[in-house]
Amino acid sequence: MASGVPSAGPASGTLEEPQVRAMFDRIAGGYDVMNSVMTAGLHHQWRRRAADLARVGPGDSVLDVASGTGDLAIELARRVGPAGHVIGSDFSEEMLARAREKDPALIWEWGNALELPYESDRFDAVTVGFGARNFSDLDRGLREMTRVARPGGHVVVLEITTPTRPPLSTFFRAWFDRVVPLLGRVAGDPDAYEYLPNSVKRFPGAHELAQRLDAAGLVEVHYLLTAGGIIAIHAGRKPTA
Repeated sequence: MASGVPSAGPASGTLEEPQVRAMFDRIAGGYDVMNSVMTAGLHHQWRRRAADLARVGPGDSVLDVASGTGDLAIELARRVGPAGHVIGSDFSEEMLARAREKDPALIWEWGNALELPYESDRFDAVTVGFGARNFSDLDRGLREMTRVARPGGHVVVLEITTPTRPPLSTFFRAWFDRVVPLLGRVAGDPDAYEYLPNSVKRFPGAHELAQRLDAAGLVEVHYLLTAGGIIAIHAGRKPTA
């Protein structure tokens, strides 16, 4: 999940991969505070619901991709218990440093979501929370997540989505186009928090993302919308044959 970032990238809402990594390195120190401010603390509740859809239990192995400061990985670790195995993977070393401070007992490893350094069919569940919109190649990232899931395992994507119906759509645009960049200026990093609303705008809607998960090789793909349609949690299962 993921920093000097130029105010414009190669396309609306996009940056080159080294720029995204640098951005998340730069904002790591204030990332958790900004998350809580922007979501009124509800992001923890959304991560718990994503962990529910991962369907893991004691002794299971889980990979959390683009783990950022580690909140989803830590929630998953509660589900799998001491007999389980959770890896939080991210390409921002500064984000991983904050995650290690939160829970030194978990495994935190550097990794690029587009080339996961794990063998195929390894994990009972593979998750990503608020990181998929930062994949420079979304379809490739989804295929990688599917590849490392074991047959019968689940892949879960928790992400912000754009509501289409007023009044929520009107509030959403005002919040992300005006308030979030203002918060970024207050936090001392306006470029990063201009990137955020653009990355949300370019990300596929819930129905299209479900189709792309299906194309990545998952079955039984479904999703739920929460927070009035601002948050989408997708899940699918890797087929057993």
